[in-house]
Amino acid sequence: MKKLLLASSMLALSATGLSGAAQAEVKLGIILGFTGPIESVTPGMADSAELAMKEVSDSGKLLGGETVTSVRADSTCVDSAAATAGAERLVTSDGVAAIVGADCSGVTGAIANNVTIPKGVVMISPSATSPALSALDDNGYFFRTAPSDARQGQVLADIMKDRGFTSAAVTYTNNDYGKGLADAFQSAFEAAGGKVTTSVAHEDGKADYSAEVGTLAASGGDLLAVFGYVDQGGRGIIQSSLDTGAFDTFLVGDGMTSEALVETFGSSIDGSVGTLPGNESEGAAKFLEFAKANGVDGDGAFRPESYDAAALILLAMQAAGTTDSAAVKDKIMEVANAPGEPILPGELAKGLEILANGGDIDYVGATAVELIGPGEAAGSYRELLVEGGAFTTVQIR
Repeated sequence: MKKLLLASSMLALSATGLSGAAQAEVKLGIILGFTGPIESVTPGMADSAELAMKEVSDSGKLLGGETVTSVRADSTCVDSAAATAGAERLVTSDGVAAIVGADCSGVTGAIANNVTIPKGVVMISPSATSPALSALDDNGYFFRTAPSDARQGQVLADIMKDRGFTSAAVTYTNNDYGKGLADAFQSAFEAAGGKVTTSVAHEDGKADYSAEVGTLAASGGDLLAVFGYVDQGGRGIIQSSLDTGAFDTFLVGDGMTSEALVETFGSSIDGSVGTLPGNESEGAAKFLEFAKANGVDGDGAFRPESYDAAALILLAMQAAGTTDSAAVKDKIMEVANAPGEPILPGELAKGLEILANGGDIDYVGATAVELIGPGEAAGSYRELLVEGGAFTTVQIR
C-alpha cells in the first residue's frame, strides 16, 4: 500500500510540473492477482508498470502534456467472477483508457471475453501464457508481452533432453494455465523421445497434497515437473515431495520461478531447473538500471514484461493521437516492431517525441519486444538452475 501511495503521489507531483495550466489525465488500469496464488509476484509487476506511467507523465510529451494515473484492481488470479467484476469497475466506474493485465490465463480470458472485448478496451497482459489465448476472438483488442506456453513447453522439453532426463512425472494446477503448459510440455517431450510417467492435476488451496504426491511417486520418473503457482498448490506439492522423500529434483514453469520458491526451499531443491521469460539484451540491462534509479526493484518475474505492456499502450496512444482504444489497438503492433528508431527503457520521452513529429519507432523495451501473429510476444526464456539455494541463469533459449 505504501508503494501505491508513493507512486500515486509521484504521478500527482509530476502533473503539476508539466506547465502552468491544468493538464488532462489518462487513467490506465492494472489488474493483477494482489491476493491469491501469485500474490508474492504481482506487487513488483504493478510497480514496474507504474514506472513506465510515471516516466511518461514526467516527460510531459504524451498527447500535448497529459498525465498518467494508475488504477489498480485485484484479479485474484483464479476467481473469474471477481476478476471480471474488477475489470468492469475499472472500465465503467474508473474510466480507464486501457488495461495492463491480467495475469493468470483463466481470469485473463474471462476479462477479455466479458469486459474488454465487448467494450472495446485495449488490454495487454504481461504474464498470461496459455496457448488457448492465441485463438481468442479479440477483435484486435488483446495483446501480451509474455510468449505463449506453446513455446515454453518446447523449451522445457529441450532442457530435459539436454540435461539427460528421460522421464518425468507431471502435476499441474487445474486451470487453463496449468493444463495448457502441461499439455505443451508433454507433447514436446514425448516427440523428443521422453516419457511422461503420469500427469496429475492438483487443486490450489489444499492443506495436504500427500495423496497427489503418492500417485506421482508411484509412477516414477527422473524428476517431478510442477506447473503450478509458487504461493499455492505448487509449493505444497514440492513440500510434500520433500517431506516424504518422493522427489528432490523438480522442473518448474514460470508460475513457480519466483524468489519465493528458493526462499522457501533453499538448497533442498538444488539441481532443479525452470524457465522464465527473459533475455540478456541491452534493454534488459537498461531496465534494471532505470528501475533501480527510480526506487523500483526490476529484478523479478514478469516485471520487465509489465513495464513493456504499459509503455506499449502509451506509445500507441501517442501514435494514434488519441486515447480511444479503437484507434490505439491499430498502433500497438506498429510501435512494437521495426522499422523505426529503437526505444529502450528510460527512453519513452524520446519515443513520444519521435511519434509526435510523425516519425516511426521500434519499441525494443526491456524484453526485446517483437509482436507476432495475434499480437503476442515471440519471446525468449531464461533457463534457471537452482544452485546453493538460489536461481542461476544458465542460458537464454
